[in-house]
Amino acid sequence: MLWQASDVGSGIGLAGLIAQGSTHDLRTYILLAVILGSLTIASIVGLVLTRREKVGVESAIVRRFNQKLQVWWIMAVIFAVGFLLGRIGVVVLFGFISFWALREFITMTPTRRGDHRTLFWVFFIFTPLQYILIGLGSNPPESLGGSAGIDYYNFYSIMIPVYASLFIPARAAIAGDYKRFLERSAKIQSGLLICVYSLSYAPALLDLQLTQTAGAEWTGSPVSLLIFLVLISQLSSVFERVWSKLAGRHVIAEKINASRTWEGFLGSMVTTGLVAAALYWATPFHPWEAGILGAVLTVMATAGSMTMSAIKRDRGVTDTGTLVQGHAGVLDQIDNICFAAPVFYHLTRFFWSQY
Repeated sequence: MLWQASDVGSGIGLAGLIAQGSTHDLRTYILLAVILGSLTIASIVGLVLTRREKVGVESAIVRRFNQKLQVWWIMAVIFAVGFLLGRIGVVVLFGFISFWALREFITMTPTRRGDHRTLFWVFFIFTPLQYILIGLGSNPPESLGGSAGIDYYNFYSIMIPVYASLFIPARAAIAGDYKRFLERSAKIQSGLLICVYSLSYAPALLDLQLTQTAGAEWTGSPVSLLIFLVLISQLSSVFERVWSKLAGRHVIAEKINASRTWEGFLGSMVTTGLVAAALYWATPFHPWEAGILGAVLTVMATAGSMTMSAIKRDRGVTDTGTLVQGHAGVLDQIDNICFAAPVFYHLTRFFWSQY
C-alpha cells in the first residue's frame, strides 16, 4: 500500500517520506486520465459554443460555463503538482488552500483592531500546526519527532475544536475590546473550523490504512480516494444546478439562494450516487457503498454551499474573492469540500480502515 505506516516509522527522514509519497497505483492514473479527458472534452464543447453567435441568456450561460472550466483546470493542475510531490506535498498544498480560504473568510467579515493579535495566532500558529499534525499522521519518523505507537489523529482531531476554540475568546478578551465580542469571537472560530479544521480532513485520508468491507487489505492508493472525494463533491454541485434548471420547482431557502431547489438536491443525490457507484473501482468500496457515500457527500456539499451563501447574504457580498476574473473566490470553490471532507473521512476511517 502507498505510504505504509511501518515504512514511514523507520526513521528515513523527510526526504524519504517525500520519495515514498511519489508512488501511485494504476487506478490513480486512470482516474486522473478520466478527469483530464472529461475536462478536455468540456473545454472543446465550450470553445464550440463560444464561436456560435448567440446573445442574451445563452451567451451568459456559456461564459459562466467556460469560467467554471478555467477554475477546474487551475484546480486540476494544482492538485496534479501536489500529487507529484507525494503525501507531504498534498498536505502542504491543502495547508496553503486553507490559509487562502481563511483569508477570504476573514476579509469578508471585517474585524476590529483588538482582533489582530488573535488573528495572528489563528493564521500563523493554529493553521500550520493543524497541518503539521496531519503531516505527521500515524507513527512518524523519529527524525520528525515521532515515536512508535503515536497516532497524531488524537491531536489534530481535537486541537482546533477544543484548544483553539477556548484560546480565541480568551485572547480576544485580553485585548480589552468588548464591542460585539461574541460576534467577533464566533466569526473567527467559524472561519478556523470551516476553512482549516474541516478541510484538513481531506489530506488526512492519505494516512488511512484502508481495507475492504470483508476485512481484506485494500491494495489501492489513498490518493485515488482523495480524488474521489474532491471529484464527487464538485460534481454534486454541478448536478444540483443542472437539475434545478431542468426540474426545479420548490426553492429550499429563497432568501439564502433562490436557485437551489429540492428537486435539484434530490436529483443531484441520485445522479452523484450513480457516478460514485460507477467509480467504485478507484476506492475500497463496493458499488452500492460508493453510491451511498456519493449521496452523503451530496448532502454535505449542499450544506456547505448553503451555509456559505447565508454568510455572504449576511455580509452583503456576492463572492468571497476572485480566483478567476469574473468568477468566485477559493472559498466559493471549496465550500462543498469543507463540509464533505470530515464526514467522508470519519465514515471511511470507521468502516474501511485499520485504526
